[in-house]
Amino acid sequence: MLDWLSKDGKLLLSARIVRAFSYGFLSIVLAIYLKSIGFDELLIGVILSVTLVNSVIFTMFASFYADRFGRRKILTLYAVLMAVSGTIFLLTDNYIVLIIAAFIGTVNVTGAETSAFLSIEQATLPKTVKDIKKRNTVFGFYNMVGMLAMSAGVLLSGFPQILQNHLGFSQIESFKPLFAIYGIAGITSAIIYYFLSKEIELQTQTKPNLSIRSNLSPKSKKIVWKLSALFSVDSFAGGFVIQSIVSFWFFTKFNVALTDLAFIFSIAGVLTAFSYILAARLADKIGLINTMVFTHIPANILTILIAFAPTLPLALGFYLGRMTLSQMDVPTRQSYIASVVSEEERIAAAGITNTSRNVTQAISPSIAGVIIQSLWLSAPFVVGGLLKIAYDVGLYVNFRKIKPIQEQEK
Repeated sequence: MLDWLSKDGKLLLSARIVRAFSYGFLSIVLAIYLKSIGFDELLIGVILSVTLVNSVIFTMFASFYADRFGRRKILTLYAVLMAVSGTIFLLTDNYIVLIIAAFIGTVNVTGAETSAFLSIEQATLPKTVKDIKKRNTVFGFYNMVGMLAMSAGVLLSGFPQILQNHLGFSQIESFKPLFAIYGIAGITSAIIYYFLSKEIELQTQTKPNLSIRSNLSPKSKKIVWKLSALFSVDSFAGGFVIQSIVSFWFFTKFNVALTDLAFIFSIAGVLTAFSYILAARLADKIGLINTMVFTHIPANILTILIAFAPTLPLALGFYLGRMTLSQMDVPTRQSYIASVVSEEERIAAAGITNTSRNVTQAISPSIAGVIIQSLWLSAPFVVGGLLKIAYDVGLYVNFRKIKPIQEQEK
């Protein structure tokens, strides 16, 4: 199975599965756990933002140093820090200490991959396939298995309620086993990364320059920085509707139980997972940029409609429809970036674009907390949806004529 994928490719998929599984339950329960230990919406928003600040700084570090010190070493280091963070959340509920844990531990609360692992893996994946025609497929498959694992992890987010109802755990203590599992996932990921071969490293006789700017040709700089500006808008908008906030919204507005939330987000994850493969196939037919834009705009219209849904069934319909379409730009975006720059530019390009996404996404959860508290519980859906539509229009106008290498060969 997957004979077109190297051993390193399969190891990267395995690490993605383990990591995504733990992200699945944490993205659902973290905001609710923080609320249960006494933090208000503003403080919760700050911690969620700090987890995204971590992604910014660690992604930048990877962009500067991954090809200098070794991709395998950096991936292993990040996995170890993930384990440390889970242990801290397990052992304490001190606000300052939790902020530190959120900062160091590649904690993911978005319901999608934003961590510092992504840039290195995204730059490495093209090296694990033998046929350039499989490039869109490997990114689709990489994201699909990750989302399926995340969906399985989401199901585990109902575990605290089971502990409360059947074993007499207090609300706070019922969350603790999940943080232990998160720490174990970090250790497991570190072991997987240890077995990666030297083939994943940049094959060059010269050491990579520490300047990201100098790692890009003038042509690539223009493309990458323009993409980064657009991606920052998209990610800022996405920060208003990260999975932790959506979970909090369903929990607050419709009093949806944790076990039901787990089921809802698991279904959404499965729909999203299969949309990744569909996106890869669609991109092979109509192009990467067209796939990104023409699936994203309908998804963002549905995002806005969620805010005005008067009943739970209608809100769920809009949400599941949104999740079926909203992530089809993820594998296509990753494939596009890897295809419009050369191999030695890939980590820099991925690092810059992912950093631009993480910087702006780190800001918006705190803003969302403020507007939920002072304006309207559903306002984040309207703000996020409108900004994302503006991004879609900008992307199409600026990049519809810039073709990746696999489309130029058609």
